Amino acid sequence: QDVVSEESEEESNGVNLMEFSDEILLHILSYVPCTDLVLNVRRTCRKLATLCLDKSLTHTVLLQKDYKVNKDKVKQLMRDIGKEIYQLNMAGCYWLPSSTIDHVTRCKNLVKLNLSGCHVTSLRLSKMLSTLQHLRSLAIDVNPGFDASQLSSECKATLSRVSELKQTLYTPSYGVVPCCTSLEKLLLYFEILDRSREGFMLSGQLMVGESNVPHYQNLRIFYARLAPGYVNQEVVRLYLAVLSDRTPENLHAFLISAPGSFAETGATKNLLDSMARNVRLDALQLPKAWINGSGLLQHLKFNNPFYFSFSRCTLSGGHLIQRVINGGKDLKSLTSLNLSGCVHCLAPESLFRKAEDDIDSSILESLVVSCCNLRHLNLSAAHHHSSESIGNHLCQLLSRLKHLLSLALPVCSITDVAASVEKPPTSPNLVPQTFGRKVRIGIQTYPRNLGDQANQKIESSVFWALMGSLRFLETLEIIGSSFSSAMPRNEPAIRNSLPPCVRAQSVGDSEVAAISQLTYLQSLTLAQLPNILTGSGLVSIGLQCQHLRTLSLANLGMMGKVVYMSALMDMLKHCKCLRDLRLEQPYFCAGAQFFQALSHCSSLQRLCIVSRSGTLQSDAVMSFMASCLEVIMCHMFMGESLTVCKNLQQSIVRSFQAERPALNVVIFPLLHEDLTEVIRDVPMRHLDEITLFKSRVAEEPPNLWW
Repeated sequence: QDVVSEESEEESNGVNLMEFSDEILLHILSYVPCTDLVLNVRRTCRKLATLCLDKSLTHTVLLQKDYKVNKDKVKQLMRDIGKEIYQLNMAGCYWLPSSTIDHVTRCKNLVKLNLSGCHVTSLRLSKMLSTLQHLRSLAIDVNPGFDASQLSSECKATLSRVSELKQTLYTPSYGVVPCCTSLEKLLLYFEILDRSREGFMLSGQLMVGESNVPHYQNLRIFYARLAPGYVNQEVVRLYLAVLSDRTPENLHAFLISAPGSFAETGATKNLLDSMARNVRLDALQLPKAWINGSGLLQHLKFNNPFYFSFSRCTLSGGHLIQRVINGGKDLKSLTSLNLSGCVHCLAPESLFRKAEDDIDSSILESLVVSCCNLRHLNLSAAHHHSSESIGNHLCQLLSRLKHLLSLALPVCSITDVAASVEKPPTSPNLVPQTFGRKVRIGIQTYPRNLGDQANQKIESSVFWALMGSLRFLETLEIIGSSFSSAMPRNEPAIRNSLPPCVRAQSVGDSEVAAISQLTYLQSLTLAQLPNILTGSGLVSIGLQCQHLRTLSLANLGMMGKVVYMSALMDMLKHCKCLRDLRLEQPYFCAGAQFFQALSHCSSLQRLCIVSRSGTLQSDAVMSFMASCLEVIMCHMFMGESLTVCKNLQQSIVRSFQAERPALNVVIFPLLHEDLTEVIRDVPMRHLDEITLFKSRVAEEPPNLWW
């Protein structure tokens, strides 16, 4: 009846979708998943049957977040349009059985193929690649049991023509790198654990018989990202050994992202010296130990750099300006800059400076003027305190960067200087920020409309002005400089947190409300904002930021009570486009009211809650999963018992797995000793994108892969 009424209304208004031009219809159809186009939409009428098979729609097939696709749909899709597909992205399709890969052989004309996160054995990879003679770009995982000797000569012939390779390693191996003799772009992700499931220590030595001669002579881009662990460091050194002997002449991007300490060796020093002599770079990222205390940056040459990352380095602002920006050299080509954890990057020198001292605004001004086309900037994990000089506040200087699309700032950097030296506002509901006993709190009240919000806030604040000037910002992270998640990667859950910076004590609801000016905001992260009293600013964001897809909130307000719960529930009722929600807060109560509000988020796909001493209501969770049909990931790490968690997890899987093939459920006590063992089974796509907390702005160069 609804369809008939809509059609009659269209006829009365003289509007018929099929009367649009082919160009307009093709543009509309480009937003529909390819599986729906081919398997459903094209069967509706003759015109759509023709348009759905247009080359512009079948040339590139993206299945990487099509959580409803299953083996049968992939099989039918490849049968119908396999020969028309030139680019196929199945990254993160962890739920598809390995036999699904066999159907990719129908795509004889494939040029680009992404199978990261898919289950592929050596034999299946060999059989598939033997038929893809036109392949030039490949992304795969190398899992325990991979054996390069099982690759056929036809497979190796295909690999010899591949110029772009992305390889995620879960076991010490060269993978297919030695077979790729024409490599121009090499991306390596090291996810090897130091211990096996049985508890045995693993070695970084490669399997006996593996070739140790990767072919790097044509290499233009080398990127390596290491997960924590010494085995990953051992293996990446083996990959770098060949580079240290002979540096490719065309190398223009060299990037190594390594957490913690990754010591420089004689071989890596030779590599860097060779790079300083022979190449001009456009992108650079090095482990902090390779940069700290060395004159490397003074000798490296740059061409038209588009990406720099000096994350966690002790690089001073003086060195940054002199050695990287050449004393104010025009760097209009630079679009992405990561200075996360670079605590002295806005100070002239670091020798006698404390991390909490005021920044030198002239350094930031030189940076802003020289790099005026920055689109991605990360200044998080540091204390960037502005002085009282008029017009030189960090927010005022950053407002000149009109092209910014993503920005990460520490909480203490956005406060007005005058407000930060005064005592933070007091409230009868405010309690110390400690993990003490639960405190009984009265009912929170907050303004329910924007007019009341405006009356409460100081619209002349520097942060309000900054948000008003960055109208096209899509990603914003405001993270406390001392914040650390309760769920680190390969360690037990953290039981205590460091107190927030003194300058951050005044940052609260009014600053959050300022974010509502970002009409095109898609991703928002707020962590360790101590002066959140009611969360009223969240409601403004829910009303105004209608494009919001990802929301991450952690440790807001006092730690003994979730003071913003009422506002959060009101906010969620307006977030119709929200797909990912991550909440990290002690004593969080995931009850019926919360899940009822969350059910308004009809587009929600992934939910992660991390809460020390947090509680949940199993019936409420089940009702939520039944009403939100798009949810395929539910991770909850709370204070409930192991029995309660296991029973709920099993109930969710038993009730919804058949209808949702991609469903991934992990419900587990946060402080349980086996948490790390549970985490290792989480699909990398979810673990990296939402479950683990981290700053993601300028984490990698833009458009590094698909």
